[in-house]
Amino acid sequence: MTIRQDAAPFGAVGENACVQPVLTRATVFLFALASGLAVANAYFAHPLLDVMADDLGLSRSIAGLIVGTTQLGYGLGLILLVPLGDLVDRRKLIVAQSLLSVVALLCAGFSTSAAMLLGSMVSVGFLAVVTQALVAYVASLARPSERGHIVGMVTSGIVLGILLARSVAGTLTDLSGWRIVYVASALLTLLIALLLWRALPRQTRPPPRLSYRALIVSLATLFVEEPVLRIRAVIAMLIFANITTLLAPLVLPLTAPPFSMSHTQVGLFGLAGAAGALGAMRAGRWADRGHGQAVTGIALGLMLFAWLPMALLDHSILWLVAGVLIIDFGLQATHVTNQGMIYRVRPEAQNRLTAVYMVFYSLGSALGSSTSTIIYAHAGWTGVCLSGAAISLVTIVFWALTLRATPLAATQRVA
Repeated sequence: MTIRQDAAPFGAVGENACVQPVLTRATVFLFALASGLAVANAYFAHPLLDVMADDLGLSRSIAGLIVGTTQLGYGLGLILLVPLGDLVDRRKLIVAQSLLSVVALLCAGFSTSAAMLLGSMVSVGFLAVVTQALVAYVASLARPSERGHIVGMVTSGIVLGILLARSVAGTLTDLSGWRIVYVASALLTLLIALLLWRALPRQTRPPPRLSYRALIVSLATLFVEEPVLRIRAVIAMLIFANITTLLAPLVLPLTAPPFSMSHTQVGLFGLAGAAGALGAMRAGRWADRGHGQAVTGIALGLMLFAWLPMALLDHSILWLVAGVLIIDFGLQATHVTNQGMIYRVRPEAQNRLTAVYMVFYSLGSALGSSTSTIIYAHAGWTGVCLSGAAISLVTIVFWALTLRATPLAATQRVA
């Protein structure tokens, strides 16, 4: 694939007003790498909940608050930070967020109390939204006919970051403790910030037409006026509640008898999920070709089916591996298709579209991670699986009921 085009200047209204910088394979790869690392910062805690809670005196039943506060910060960042990309130089905004993330990660790694850790995790989540600024940025650079595919490539980096975060965090924790995870990530984030500063194209923008306050208010306007955004945002909320219902409590049964796995072994399940996510990389191209609704239906069906083998964990660990592969394939395919559809509207507002969409993602993630550990404490792994399956079923019903309400422009083939 040749990723090279002429398009509109940054900040211009319309898809192709004049010339903007060339988008190369190397640039797309850097976008994916930076996005994956940024989002991983918000997910490192998933396989470490037990050791982090024990170290800082949190009970196991409320350990999910570590993840929940991170997602709360992520949600605030989506509303307050991501829309700025429609007003200011995205390059400067992205680099500044990355540098501040370095500070937040170091604070998390050197936390000496539960309050300091939770405060640091809110900041980590707040700044991790740089990954969504990167997605909106690459979408603005891509040709309309390739936008879904290119966004899919960068989103694959994000999903891989989420999934591989478990493997990396588990291994580093077994070697040197959980704190080294955040210190190492701070160093890598600093390196990525330098690369982004050198590689990302500079922006030239006309004077802002909106104040910051009006920009934030316009998020609600976009949600009201764009039906495809409303529909796909709710689907995002449900699928990410689904996946975090799996990820947040997964460490608990696997580190307990009869499995008694180390954190490195638990982290290997991220590799299984990564394989499933990579299998769905072409979802963006399928959406570009007009198959977005079919992809969504199949992917949501797979996410529901995945809970059946995962419910058989007591019989064999292989059932869990199979379920993780399937559910992550469905998640990635749906998420990429969602983004491919919403980026077809309002090209001048891509950061705000991203912000609204990902607010619902964050809400779903916070809901799933915060409630699933409580469900596990009271109903065990079977309760978690029933909860996940119920969320999947609700998602399918919602998607089916909104088929006719989805605008044709969001689902047809892009020339």
